[in-house]
Amino acid sequence: MLKRAAWPAAATALMTMLGTTSAGAADTWQKVGDDARGGVSGIAFEGRTADGAGVHALVVHDNKLTGQKRLSRITHGEGSDGISPITWDGPEPSDLEAIEAIPQMPAEYLALASRGIVYRLKVVGSTATVVDYAPLPAIGEGDDFESFALVARNGNLAALWADRGAGADRPATLYAAPLSFASWGQPQFGSVTRRAYRAVSPNDAATRHISDISVTDSGRIIVSSAADAGDDGPFDSAVSEAGRVTVSATGRVRVTLAASPAVLERFPQYKIEGVECLPGSTDALLGTDDENFGGYVRTMPFCGA
Repeated sequence: MLKRAAWPAAATALMTMLGTTSAGAADTWQKVGDDARGGVSGIAFEGRTADGAGVHALVVHDNKLTGQKRLSRITHGEGSDGISPITWDGPEPSDLEAIEAIPQMPAEYLALASRGIVYRLKVVGSTATVVDYAPLPAIGEGDDFESFALVARNGNLAALWADRGAGADRPATLYAAPLSFASWGQPQFGSVTRRAYRAVSPNDAATRHISDISVTDSGRIIVSSAADAGDDGPFDSAVSEAGRVTVSATGRVRVTLAASPAVLERFPQYKIEGVECLPGSTDALLGTDDENFGGYVRTMPFCGA
């Protein structure tokens, strides 16, 4: 097995033979976690840096033991990244896999655990306080969730999430529903629709067809897919355009998936579990959970119209 340090060089050599350049080259990724406890399982945009050149983002970690970190803040800029822990105040989740900022609610977020519990958070400084939590609706047998996105249109709010799927025998199930909040803060979901989704790449027995979701301003659904052969890899990922979502003036949510999803880029040797379209930009911030090799982030121009 190739050691992680050798993977980018091997991938670059292979892509050079094919007449192109690897998108996963070592000099494009910035390391933000050193081991399996520091991988990036989901990303939420928090704001721009003071000079406007970088971004602050919240990232969740899929740790399961009491006292392990659940949430961190990264500052992503050209050439170097900083990361600092966020204190979790409230019921402690197991295996957080996604996080999303709530539109028009400053400093508030929804974080999703793999078994389908949604935590509403208020983040002030270095503390995240649990406001309330609730299960997702319509959880299917064997569902394992890694993705969550919010869409605000026509004064209405909708949520998208997915069971990740597993190889050829289990495609991902993409769910969508209107979203509102009770007066005491609990997330409340409306009528649920579901669509089956199969990744074009990767497409082996270990494929997780949807490992995260983001939605562009125009309604394009951008998803990551990943393959994981074990804690030491090898890993494989791709980011694709899966379809479109609309939310009507009456709050009806409609998802249309592409008959043949367009692969925007492949990322050999990385396991992408976070995709976040950055407001006011064509860039997506990508994050990886590379298990024993830690976590990495980078941007790619996936979120244009």
